[in-house]
Amino acid sequence: MPETAIAQVFLGPERGFDRREIPIPKLGPGEVLVAISLASICGSDLHTLAGRREAPVPCVLGHEAVGHIAAMGAGRTDLSIGQRVTWSLADSCGHCPACVTYDLPQKCDALFKYGHAAIDDGSGLNGCYASHIVLRPGTAIFPVPARLPDAAVVPANCSLATMVNVLEAIPTNARSVLVQGAGLLGLHACALLRHRGVTEIFCRDADSGRQSAALKFGAIVGEPNQVDAVIEVVGDPSVVAQGIDLLRPGGTYALVGMVHPQSVLNLTGETIIKKCLRIVGVHNYAPRHLRDGLRFLKDTSDLFDFAGLVSPPMPLGELPAAIALANTRRWPRVSINPRQF
Repeated sequence: MPETAIAQVFLGPERGFDRREIPIPKLGPGEVLVAISLASICGSDLHTLAGRREAPVPCVLGHEAVGHIAAMGAGRTDLSIGQRVTWSLADSCGHCPACVTYDLPQKCDALFKYGHAAIDDGSGLNGCYASHIVLRPGTAIFPVPARLPDAAVVPANCSLATMVNVLEAIPTNARSVLVQGAGLLGLHACALLRHRGVTEIFCRDADSGRQSAALKFGAIVGEPNQVDAVIEVVGDPSVVAQGIDLLRPGGTYALVGMVHPQSVLNLTGETIIKKCLRIVGVHNYAPRHLRDGLRFLKDTSDLFDFAGLVSPPMPLGELPAAIALANTRRWPRVSINPRQF
């Protein structure tokens, strides 16, 4: 095991990154050290980098990754050295009301989110733009099926697991669904809906290229007249009026993408009440959603080219260039090889 990890430390939107060697600590009980083999740049990271989302600095950003177990702390017997794994983006206590009573471990009283913590919080190896990460004892860690390439798995612990959670909010008898947004969240939504057996999946995105991509993941050509459910993953409040209009009476609207302050809705209570609508907000996920997402990837690996949505990896040392590529929206995800600097 190496004595230090190499990380790209984020100093703030105006200051960029600083390459640092961070000492790898002695692992505490239940902790796991993972050597990261592939990481990717999430849209939330782009918001942080642009200053649209706050983050404690300095910090190691990045929460989407896959890697191999390099070392384990005392008492950890459920995993093995060298095993390829992915993990939940949050560490939860497991005993507070959110964890136990409300089934919302992602809202734990002592929540810790990887890629969103200051470098002086714990080990400092808290994010995925680094060669290694230290996973805390309350983190759900899952082996990755051998048949799945890293590129298909790398965004599973964010986009895919979140969409698995979203589908729990969509009634099982829904036969027609509109997905607003064809970024990676939207593409995962289309594929999950198709796998569930939904017959009419409409996807709308202002980017014609993205909308066309949705056809490869289960969406159909055509204009919706009335739908059973709408899933918003575009992050733009202006689409809500269209979604409300297209929902049938008693329909379900899942709001997922507008996780930012500029999300004020122009919507009356009368509209919701008279159409008997069910509006639900979904944020992140519980460990079971990541588990089920990995199973979904394994079951549909011959149907959907999820790996093709991820760019060829760029070296960790070229992270600024990788971020610039991600901002072009050419790829749903831009990937990074932390073993190259």
